Amino acid sequence: MIIPLPLALGLPQGSEWFWIVLVIILLFGAKKLPELARSIGRSLGEFSRAKQDFEKEMKNAVEDADRKDSGKNSTKTS
Repeated sequence: MIIPLPLALGLPQGSEWFWIVLVIILLFGAKKLPELARSIGRSLGEFSRAKQDFEKEMKNAVEDADRKDSGKNSTKTS
């Protein structure tokens, strides 16, 4: 059985987070970090809204299908 690499390595712990944050600061610079965080926040918000819209549409489609099925079943029994 092959274990996917991300699952085999696990999540960063302890001092690994320090090195990750240090590399991010070196790559983007301290002045760009707030802008980067805002853009990530906006992207996550848009993704969340799209997910909610998708779930609402799927729920409505299932409810419509159930209504149509129940309408067909009631006419068959009459």
